[in-house]
Amino acid sequence: MKTAKARTQKSKKTKKAASCDSFPGVKALFDQYVVPSYGRFEIAFARGSGSHLWDVNGNRYLDMGSGIAVCALGHAHPEIAETLRDQAMRLVHVSNLYYHEWQGRLAQKLVGHLSPGKVFFCNSGAEANEGLFKLARRFGHDEGRFEILTTFNSFHGRTLAGISATGQEKVKKGFEPMVAGFRHVPFNDLQAMRDAISPATVAIMIEGVQGEGGVTPAKPEYLLGLRQLCDERGLLLLMDGVQCGYFRTGRFQSYQRLLENVTGADTFVPDGVSMAKSIAGGFPMGAFWVRDRHADLLGPGQHASTFGGTPLACAVALKVLDVVERDRLADNARQLGGQIMDELKNLAQRYPNVLREVRGLGLMIGIELVDKQSIPAFAGETKSAAALFVARLQQAGVLTVPAGTQVVRLLPPLNLKPADAEEALSAIKRVVKSLA
Repeated sequence: MKTAKARTQKSKKTKKAASCDSFPGVKALFDQYVVPSYGRFEIAFARGSGSHLWDVNGNRYLDMGSGIAVCALGHAHPEIAETLRDQAMRLVHVSNLYYHEWQGRLAQKLVGHLSPGKVFFCNSGAEANEGLFKLARRFGHDEGRFEILTTFNSFHGRTLAGISATGQEKVKKGFEPMVAGFRHVPFNDLQAMRDAISPATVAIMIEGVQGEGGVTPAKPEYLLGLRQLCDERGLLLLMDGVQCGYFRTGRFQSYQRLLENVTGADTFVPDGVSMAKSIAGGFPMGAFWVRDRHADLLGPGQHASTFGGTPLACAVALKVLDVVERDRLADNARQLGGQIMDELKNLAQRYPNVLREVRGLGLMIGIELVDKQSIPAFAGETKSAAALFVARLQQAGVLTVPAGTQVVRLLPPLNLKPADAEEALSAIKRVVKSLA
């Protein structure tokens, strides 16, 4: 039997290990206690402010990934912190068996940025997409329709239905059999979608800009064609706006930006849109919007979320939305993102032996590299070209996000400052020149 002294010594050792402030110490905690389901970079962060992060060794990084498009207002934003404190002292959680003002107000604001309809609140993008899958099945249930068509290179979450919907084989391996009712066709190919429709098809789901698939925007004529096709065949058109939504492209949803000044686009309305990531600026939150004609398909008891739309989450999301609107951050994403794109496209023209293409919208930018074997500095490396390029940028003090094997994503905060954009561009130029 352990003595009180022995228990006290063990407790002190545990506390010391848990509060370790060196990278090896932090990594040791992960190695021993955290499920190894992520491929992590060799950095442990201690704090952040605005568009910057500091690791446990005191090194500063410019964050051009913002938690994979999550931290819309950067890190440690004072108004988010104040809202969290004030709301936590007032009301954190009540069951969705009751009403509260914050959820209703947030839903009203989100509907105002889309079209007449209603909103369901959850905790993540995967949950938001799950809700849309259920909406589609409910819509087609009485006719025996359940199949949802998605596209190759899409990404719709890590749940079993999410990976089944995702058009990338790598996320499915080891988890077969997949959930029935999903098939994939080429992206931006309207005829392929038309040919794929079967008597069981009930909906089509796409991303306005494929994120994990390499930052590939949908063509305006593709979007309009899908809407017409769905109307003709009695299908739902669902948009996954988890990554490309929430003002990242310069409009609230990417399809709104993609269809600007396009003939016939003024009446385009999807039937459902999933949202998450930036919606609460880093506080876990997801949602999906359903247009008015289908807004009451899911009735009491048919869908739920214990933590969906809590007073705390909704208060934070309302504050993030207030700041985005007040500070005109959609305009900042459009203007500053356009400047970054122009600089990077010029860089790609100068160094075609390193960069193949630059594409995207607003502050969602993809830098596609040439094949790894064409870059001598990457010869013999086992990691992908994208991972190697991201690692070199980390050494230069800039954080970015890989997308597949060839594409590096820039997903900075919506309030990115011009000086920070210039810092990022300078680092990217140095890395590209070193590889050329």
